[in-house]
Amino acid sequence: QIHLAESGGGLVQAGDSLRISCTASGRTFSASAMGWFRQAPGKEREFVATIGSSGVGTLYKDSVKGRFTISRDNAKAMVYLQMNSLEPDDTAVYFCAAAENSALPKARINAYNYWGQGTQVTVSS
Repeated sequence: QIHLAESGGGLVQAGDSLRISCTASGRTFSASAMGWFRQAPGKEREFVATIGSSGVGTLYKDSVKGRFTISRDNAKAMVYLQMNSLEPDDTAVYFCAAAENSALPKARINAYNYWGQGTQVTVSS
């Protein structure tokens, strides 16, 4: 089992940068692909970024490519999402998720077994 807790969300202005973090616990974390998803009010939860268990492979939603970077530190059991050039459309609750014992990055939401409680990111125009 993997427990996840997000932190670092907040209110920023368009064009600003923000880094959100995910603290993980569980013996299988380092063997699991990790992902960031987001959900805006009235919309379905959507894929943002994913990273393989070793940190080598990554995938991104088209609209965040070049602006967001996912990374992980297996020694610290942490996953990060660095968000640059933020836009109002990036406003959402951001969730960290784990696809247990999956080496490759996963973009499909149903590949994920464990979820954090989310952290709010609000981008004002």
